[in-house]
Amino acid sequence: MKFVIVTHAAHIFKEGKVYAYGPYVREMNLWAKFVDEIIIVAPMSKEEPSSIHLAYAHSNLKVSVIPAISLMSFSEIIRAICFTPIIKWKIFVAFLKADHIHLRCPGNIGLLGAIIQVFFPKKMKTAKYAGNWDPKAIQPLSYRLQKKVLCNTFLTKNMQVLVYGDWPGQTKNVKSFFTATYSINEISTTEESVSKLQDAEKIDKALTNTNQFKFLYVGALTAGKQPLLSVQIIRKLIEMQYDVHLELYGEGEERSRLSQYIHENDLLDHVTLHGNVSKEALKDAYKWSDFLLFISKSEGWPKVVTEAMFWGCLPVSSRVSCVPNMLDYGNRGALVDAKIDQIVAVLESYMLDEKKYKEQVKGAITWSRQFTLEKFEAEIGKLIYFN
Repeated sequence: MKFVIVTHAAHIFKEGKVYAYGPYVREMNLWAKFVDEIIIVAPMSKEEPSSIHLAYAHSNLKVSVIPAISLMSFSEIIRAICFTPIIKWKIFVAFLKADHIHLRCPGNIGLLGAIIQVFFPKKMKTAKYAGNWDPKAIQPLSYRLQKKVLCNTFLTKNMQVLVYGDWPGQTKNVKSFFTATYSINEISTTEESVSKLQDAEKIDKALTNTNQFKFLYVGALTAGKQPLLSVQIIRKLIEMQYDVHLELYGEGEERSRLSQYIHENDLLDHVTLHGNVSKEALKDAYKWSDFLLFISKSEGWPKVVTEAMFWGCLPVSSRVSCVPNMLDYGNRGALVDAKIDQIVAVLESYMLDEKKYKEQVKGAITWSRQFTLEKFEAEIGKLIYFN
């Protein structure tokens, strides 16, 4: 089977291997197990692979390189207009060769792929919509267009559209889906150094005012994910005489602003900026943390939330995308607004109520550990051969 992937993710050539953003490649390597040949239509980057990148694991892989495009400024719009015919032609040629077409959405390249796939009604197709599928969400025009094309069963034939969350009034080709990070083999019920991770039924970690409470932020350091809000929450808890520490993992344009705020408010002993780290390092961070602070403005399936739950780190999250369903509407984590006083009050309610904390951690672990890589791989196999 020839499997064609259309994505806006930047790819990197290095020593005969093809690299891209780690979580995305980790997933695509599972799809790759079921196919003979992969053709990737994607832009290329000249940067060096870093800890956030991963190489594809497939012996028969080709990349059809296209220009990266953006619509964030007038000059970028003009550039996109100039390059769009080339991109459309390369996507069309790849689709001619395909046995199965796979679109990665949302994105400008995904939009072009969504339009061109209309002309291939008999090809097997899947589209992974990794953004927020909530019909009420305020989103860019290109995102809304992709949704309309993908779920229109007159235009889009022979496709399953994979979305995060259960939403009312969806067409028959829209399928609620999930993603996964960890294998069932990583779940140990015997030798665990942290008691809360031993087993969903054996959580003995106590939260009292004499403990240091460990907080975690994981994600890009961008304005949309509001990392500064997490730091401000820590500052407020310190003012209330709580012993707290926040670890931030990720990079982005907000890093310098965060660093300045940490220095100006004497938070160096309470807040640490780690940058990008490996999957294993991040797993250890989840294991040793009590709470995940995730007050993002827009998400699809926020993997960091399920990853934190998997290792007993309780999420405190904004009500974004399918997060309310993931947290069982506040029964296995907290749903909050982007208001410091409200979030601090919620955190304090956990810190003063050991029973409540333990029960919700137990529920979070039990729910999230349904979504293993083994289950994910099995579901992907069904999607590739659904015809």
